[in-house]
Amino acid sequence: MTIEKTLNDEHRARIFKALADETRLEIIRNLYAKQNEMNCGEVGDIQGISKSNTSYHLRTLREAKLIKVRKDAQTRYMSIDMETFQSYLPGFLDTL
Repeated sequence: MTIEKTLNDEHRARIFKALADETRLEIIRNLYAKQNEMNCGEVGDIQGISKSNTSYHLRTLREAKLIKVRKDAQTRYMSIDMETFQSYLPGFLDTL
């Protein structure tokens, strides 16, 4: 097995583990529906979860490269990483 194939399989496993959680799936659904960036506080408010719990879920999504994070001063803004979804899960977002 090539190194590239192994890395792709590891990334696929990380993606599916991240999406296996209902809270993270709902975060992806909300980010996709908004079609714009959301800050950590907005995500937590919509989900009804604490700031630390929100950070945990966002970190997992970021590490799986399902979301992009942009920092502006002290605020972090999240958006869907469309490249990952198009490469590994084409059509998935439209099913949400």
